[in-house]
Amino acid sequence: MCRSVAVFRGGAVTGQAEETGLRAGAIGLIEAALAGAPVDRKEIACIAVGLGPGSNTGIRAAIAVAQGWQLATSCRALGISSVETLAWQLAAEGSEGDVWIAVDAQRGEFSLAGFKLENAVARETSPLRLASQDEMAEMIGAGKRVVGPSFAERLPGAEDRFPTAAQLARLVASQTSFLEACELVPIHLRATNFVKAPLPRITPG
Repeated sequence: MCRSVAVFRGGAVTGQAEETGLRAGAIGLIEAALAGAPVDRKEIACIAVGLGPGSNTGIRAAIAVAQGWQLATSCRALGISSVETLAWQLAAEGSEGDVWIAVDAQRGEFSLAGFKLENAVARETSPLRLASQDEMAEMIGAGKRVVGPSFAERLPGAEDRFPTAAQLARLVASQTSFLEACELVPIHLRATNFVKAPLPRITPG
C-alpha cells in the first residue's frame, strides 16, 4: 500500500511526501508536503482526493480530511478516479498504446478499465467494471498490458504501479468543475451490504 500527498503551485509540484505500509499517517504526510513546498495551510485553494476504487477505509479518511479542510478554509474540492490518475501518469511518462488499469476489488475480482495512451494523453476505451481473476490472467497471457497497485503476488505478469498525488494534482489543475466536499464519495462497483449482527445470547444464571 502506498499513500502520497502533493502540493501543486504555479504550474508545478512544489512539495510532496509518500509513505508505504498499512499505517501511513495522513496528517503527517500533509504536513511534510506543505513544509516542502513551502506553503501554509491557509494558502490552499483546492484540495483533491483520489476516490478509488481502492481501500475503502483509506479513501473515506482522505474524504474526511477534505471535508474538514473545506469547512475550515472554504477551499474548493474535487475527486478523481484512481484508475484515471494512473492512466494519465503512464501517458505523462511516455507510454503509448492500449493499457488496462486494474485495482484489487477483493473476493477474487478486480476493478478494471481500459485506456488508449497517445501523445501524453489517456483516453478511456473501456469503462470501469468488475473482472474475475481468471479473466485477468487470460488477458495477461494474451499479451495485454495490465497495470495496477500491489500486483507482484496476485497477478504475475502485471505491472505493479501506484497512482501518485503529484499526477492527481496535475489533473486537477486543468479542472473547473468543483464540488462541495460533502459530495465526494468513494468509487465502488459492488453494492455495499451490511448485515446487522444478532443480539448476544444471554444464558439465564
